[in-house]
Amino acid sequence: MEKRRKIFEVKHLQKYYFTQQKQQLKAVDDVSFDIYEGETLGIVGESGCGKTTCGKTCLGMVDKTGGEVLFLGKDVHAMNRKEHFEFTKKVQMVFQDPYASLDPHQKVYQIIAEGIQIHKIAKNKKEEEKLVFELLEMVGLNVEHAARNVHEFSGGQRQRIGIARALSVNPEFLFCDEPISALDVSIQAQIINLLMKLQKERNLTMLFIAHDLSIVKHISDRIGVMYLGKMVELTRSDMLYANPKHPYTQALLSAIPIADPDESKKKEKVMLAGDVPSPLNPPKGCRFAGRCQHCMEICKTADPNMVEVEEGHFVACHLY
Repeated sequence: MEKRRKIFEVKHLQKYYFTQQKQQLKAVDDVSFDIYEGETLGIVGESGCGKTTCGKTCLGMVDKTGGEVLFLGKDVHAMNRKEHFEFTKKVQMVFQDPYASLDPHQKVYQIIAEGIQIHKIAKNKKEEEKLVFELLEMVGLNVEHAARNVHEFSGGQRQRIGIARALSVNPEFLFCDEPISALDVSIQAQIINLLMKLQKERNLTMLFIAHDLSIVKHISDRIGVMYLGKMVELTRSDMLYANPKHPYTQALLSAIPIADPDESKKKEKVMLAGDVPSPLNPPKGCRFAGRCQHCMEICKTADPNMVEVEEGHFVACHLY
């Protein structure tokens, strides 16, 4: 892992918002991780835990409150216009809702060609057409689709168009923000398999945000688990499933349904007490303390640090 190039380095990242009542909402609070070349880092957690805000702050789409984000050694939040223009070519995004992220009245050709034109990737119109048609076929669409309007397509097809648009500038890094949550279950697997195929073919590095742990396991090399703005566990995908350390991760994994009824009965379920605290008024100490069956006195007063419990396996919990 150490020999591979670091694409992103995220150090103590913070993103706070203020409500109209001047209350502070800590959407992302002291989160650190690295993303290495050619890997997929998955970030999971329930809705509102700050995973999308974390991703968008890493990309500079949202201003940070504190901490540091480095892309290939350069500070994302301190780039000049020229550096930022180059950054937008190397880093692209696949959005959550293909109905909202694509203009329904634009032609598919225009949507995919826009990045090619902005970054002057094609030498002439003929080369531009060739690139657009290749991209359409790459994501499982036909050349004839280029002349049609986006509103004529289904959700799954729209997401394929969104992926083709993201790949049009030949990026190194892809940020996928819950790219399948708005799609039918039957289409989800197709989009996941497409992303995995494209990653291998184009040596892409990916940050994949989702709340479905079974999907994240399928696509990710490493997984980070977030809870109420904090990263509570980070390790290899297989390690997380075989040996989850944080009580919240254990609860999440125990909630994954198993198709076999006999196996499902044998499986030990971890039931969580109470509700997720408000991010406007998070509890002192560990944010998970009020719902944790292993809660100790220290958990109510001191915030646990991320510690390495085994090689490459990091946990923020006073049990370790």
